Amino acid sequence: MSADYDLAVIGSGFAGSLLAMIARRIGKSVVLLERGKHPRFAIGESTTPLSNLLLEELATRYDLPNLLSLCKWGPWRKAHPELACGLKRGFTFYRHQPGREPRREDQLLVAASPRDEIADTHWYRADVDAFFAQEAQNCGVDYRDEVRLETAREHEGGIALAGDRLAITAKFVVDASGLRGFLHRAFALPELPLPGVPPTEALYTHFTGVRRLDELDSSAEPPPYPIDDAAVHHIFDGGWIWVLRFANGITSAGVAASFNLGGMNAWQQLIDRFPTIRAQFASAEPAMPFIHAPRLSFRSGAIIGRHWALLPSAAGFVDPLLSTGFPLTLLGVARLAEIFAGNGELSTYARQTEDELLATARLIGGLYASMSNFPVFVSLSLLYFAAASFSETARRLGKPHLAPSFLLHDNPQFQMPPILERARTVRTEAESLAFADEIRRFIEPFNVAGLGDPRRRNWYPADANDMLEAASKLGASRGEVARVLDRCGFHAS
Repeated sequence: MSADYDLAVIGSGFAGSLLAMIARRIGKSVVLLERGKHPRFAIGESTTPLSNLLLEELATRYDLPNLLSLCKWGPWRKAHPELACGLKRGFTFYRHQPGREPRREDQLLVAASPRDEIADTHWYRADVDAFFAQEAQNCGVDYRDEVRLETAREHEGGIALAGDRLAITAKFVVDASGLRGFLHRAFALPELPLPGVPPTEALYTHFTGVRRLDELDSSAEPPPYPIDDAAVHHIFDGGWIWVLRFANGITSAGVAASFNLGGMNAWQQLIDRFPTIRAQFASAEPAMPFIHAPRLSFRSGAIIGRHWALLPSAAGFVDPLLSTGFPLTLLGVARLAEIFAGNGELSTYARQTEDELLATARLIGGLYASMSNFPVFVSLSLLYFAAASFSETARRLGKPHLAPSFLLHDNPQFQMPPILERARTVRTEAESLAFADEIRRFIEPFNVAGLGDPRRRNWYPADANDMLEAASKLGASRGEVARVLDRCGFHAS
């Protein structure tokens, strides 16, 4: 194959395929290159209200109606029952100590939606990525799989890509092939550290037969949502285990930790330390071999060139904690789309991508440092939930200028570094309580979800009254917020 294109996208995961679709919609000739063949394994990931909104905005702006049903659980299940996904009503955190069952005070539950119909989802990537790649082809993207690229040579008019039986020239190339992807290797790009993040590794696979936590928890107090219909985080000293359920009977689970996870029995040895996790996986069977990632975090020393750019998912990664990958990547897709349409500069894209990666790293690093002090971990988590809920609500109100960046990192009133440094000095129970008060004061101007209310004891429902009462923080009236809630289906009809 030999051809010339306006754009070549390397990697046909959902983000690469989405960017290829958008480029076609704005009139570019596009080739989408995939090393493997769909369907292929990719680790399951969770959406959030903000990431679903970003996908909805892109699908609406660039006339991609077939993607709109994937923005909420209910419409997805009706329109595409053949695509496996999981129900995500919120974020569930359980703090574990060896040999002890978690208690009520060892829990943090943060609802993301009030009911299933408009809930977020866990993506079974084998199905979803294949769907996105097909949609790209339906849009007129030239799709090539089982492509083994070998070289990339930049010249005055673009980049020449060559491989086995392949020679392509593109005016611009976007790498969506993930961490240490093709362009990172082909151009021998440097790798930089992520300040504040401990060296971490991961061990993960897909399972069958994973029990639900609500079968193991005898608490009579009703939670704000079914605790398993969520991104479940089992927190312990130095790491955490994720559990994401799909409707096809498969569960994505794995561990990210700052200690060694190598060895044949590393998973079993870890879960045997914690009674609840051991019981949850007592009858579970791996559906495929474990994958060991010895270096989890990554930051590329270059994000753009004259004729190329890395998607955020290829430019860097911190940790699966808090499901930050989707919104970071979708923000990057939206910004590159604007550049392709003639609005925006690559240098600005690179700066925004790196700044948001570093802001995410600072928060995740702070959370890892506080895993042995759960009250501090909870307090720091509220920084994320306050920023995310404020950003989503601002965008739904048509006020994206109030939250143009991820985690509000460029807002002078939401500067997290000092408070993250302060968290590392907290030791005693009294200091933890004082720190919780400090966090509540810090997030107050942006708190639209009732976060930090001690009466809720770290169980936070999705409550319309919280957003209505916070309308003034967004420069809006209660009526404007009420109309937004109605439009997004917050209230059942």
